[in-house]
Amino acid sequence: MCGIFAYLNYNVGRERRYILEVLLNGLRRLEYRGYDSAGIAIDSDLSLEVQNENGKCKPYDSASPLVFRQEGKIESLVTSVYSAVDKLDLDLEKLFLVHAGIAHTRWATHGVPAPKNSHPQSSGQFDEFLVVHNGIITNYEVLKQTLIRQGFTFESDTDTEVIPKLAKFVFDQARDGEGGVTFSQVVMEVMRQLEGAYALIFKSPHYPNELIACKRGSTLILGVNELGGETSRHLFHDVKALTANEKPKELFFSSDLCAIVEHTKNYAAIEDNEIVHIKDGSVSILRFDYEKEMPASVQRALSVLNMEVEQIKKGDFDHFMKKEIHEQPGSLTTSMRGRLKDGIVGLGGLKDHMRTIRRSRRIIFIGCGTSFHAALAARPIMEELTDIPVTMEIASDMLDRKALIFKEDTAVFVSQSGETADTLLALEYALENGALCLGVTNTVGSTLARKTHCGVHINAGCEIGVASTKAYTCQIVVMVMIALAIGSDKLSTLAKREDIIAGLTKLPEQVHDVLELDGEMKSLAESLIDEQSLLMFGRGNNYATALEGALKVKEVALMHSEGMLAGEMKHGPLALVDEYLPIIVIATRDDTFRLCNVRDNNSHLFYCFFFLVSSCIIFLFIYSKQQSVIQQLHARKGRLIVMCSKGDASLVCPDGRSRVIEVPQVVDCLQPIINIIPLQLLAYHLTVLRGYNVDQPRNLAKSVTTQ
Repeated sequence: MCGIFAYLNYNVGRERRYILEVLLNGLRRLEYRGYDSAGIAIDSDLSLEVQNENGKCKPYDSASPLVFRQEGKIESLVTSVYSAVDKLDLDLEKLFLVHAGIAHTRWATHGVPAPKNSHPQSSGQFDEFLVVHNGIITNYEVLKQTLIRQGFTFESDTDTEVIPKLAKFVFDQARDGEGGVTFSQVVMEVMRQLEGAYALIFKSPHYPNELIACKRGSTLILGVNELGGETSRHLFHDVKALTANEKPKELFFSSDLCAIVEHTKNYAAIEDNEIVHIKDGSVSILRFDYEKEMPASVQRALSVLNMEVEQIKKGDFDHFMKKEIHEQPGSLTTSMRGRLKDGIVGLGGLKDHMRTIRRSRRIIFIGCGTSFHAALAARPIMEELTDIPVTMEIASDMLDRKALIFKEDTAVFVSQSGETADTLLALEYALENGALCLGVTNTVGSTLARKTHCGVHINAGCEIGVASTKAYTCQIVVMVMIALAIGSDKLSTLAKREDIIAGLTKLPEQVHDVLELDGEMKSLAESLIDEQSLLMFGRGNNYATALEGALKVKEVALMHSEGMLAGEMKHGPLALVDEYLPIIVIATRDDTFRLCNVRDNNSHLFYCFFFLVSSCIIFLFIYSKQQSVIQQLHARKGRLIVMCSKGDASLVCPDGRSRVIEVPQVVDCLQPIINIIPLQLLAYHLTVLRGYNVDQPRNLAKSVTTQ
């Protein structure tokens, strides 16, 4: 759940000041992944180097690394770096034709936020090996005890510290024997000993101006910017084949594409068990194999990043969360672009597997947090259009129970980042059991996108605010389109599918209308600013809305809130109701009816009349249930805030005793998208009014890559 970044310039002169700013700005782009501490490592000047306090000389001839680590957010690191630069009288204008620097922003897993627990973690005195790490090493305790017996002393509380110390141990053992050892050989032996999930970048003065990265289960991206002409997207071979490539270039490693977009659009996603070695301006990619001593060389073409720099900037907004809430008309349009043509849904990522999906004995939605809520919102329409039973699983609970999964099942894995640890472990479990695995993610090249049999990217654009907003609504839209595609062979649901497709085309405009409630939701937030708790009730399609709305308030406003199924209100939660506790009841219409075209034929007239009457009965049945909830809450002097469809205020609150939020009415399966937006705005304004950090809420990070 941390952010790692590295920058290497080759045959292009860069001042130390520039190198520092590239590294620090890379961390700013990744700060949503962790913001309790941060650190960087660059090279010193040889003239500044001295013996250590025991008079021992350094064991290498190159420049010693300078390591800066600081508790707190990135700007705390920036301040401390430039303060240290002044004390060291470091020349910021010194020009480097080749220089390798690494950087890290942390979300604490092992050890409290403190400089000693920040990365880069070191092998010990002289910083012979430095490592930045995203993930968790599960066997670090065993490795730590082994290294202590070998004379190593540990200074931090992290699991990461075993990695650079293990690298030094491997290096020393090899150096004591005959011949030398390459940087990649050291890293391969380290990988052989590690268990867990990780992305690592190594820097060592024994191998000056080289960087090595490797990964297993965590995202890592390589960015390439060849200067003096367009970057050729040739295949990468081994180092020997490319050492003649003297072109000036800049090379980057990053946990996320958003940190490299301002430098280059040419990138390669590193696969699990791959080692990427940058040396002499060339890149070699090696495939690590436990069974083989010599790794295989991997060929890889560069991809082109479809992202603009403006997407990772706040623009005219004060916070990323507000920007991303207001970007939803555009993100929804992008999610649907090219997929809705002439009333037909086309999802190329599912085409080859559609027959298998339609023959499934059940569909299982699997996710965590907001992604689970998005799947829950899509479940009713998936069942209705496909006639396939749909079950829901929270990934961690599914693994704890070892839930039954069969090869006749289709498992749909939903994850914004595509790197959620629990979801990926559930994916491995489903693959082992033979299920068809389908991915829904926002991240091209993510582990989820690579390991599932098929899937659909939601194309929501870069989301930097920790609390997911536009990704949530795009996930729902994509899963609705998946339901439309699976059920497209059924004549009985043709009218419903036409309604939904018509609703999808109008949806961005209606979302734009809902965003006009911004001022109203700010006013509501002002009335709730001093409250300690908030309840949200929903049913049917909007049970997920209640859960997600409550989660948003919890995440950013740090206010206790609970989303509940309205039908369960009488079974316990009603005891909480009094005149002080604010309660939001989502009472929009859950079912809409559609008149068919009237023709000069009595059977059609009869069908229209029957359809109209039966649909009204269904709506009144659902509506009466929500009205009953409202009345029961009123009877107990509940402090109600009711969300209803436009024009229904007098129906849901005839006595005018409740605060009402009116939203556009859309086709039932799309209503959760409309209804969540006022709740996103409410959470945002509550957070700002309470003085909390909207984009970086306490104890949370964007991508949950640990269990």
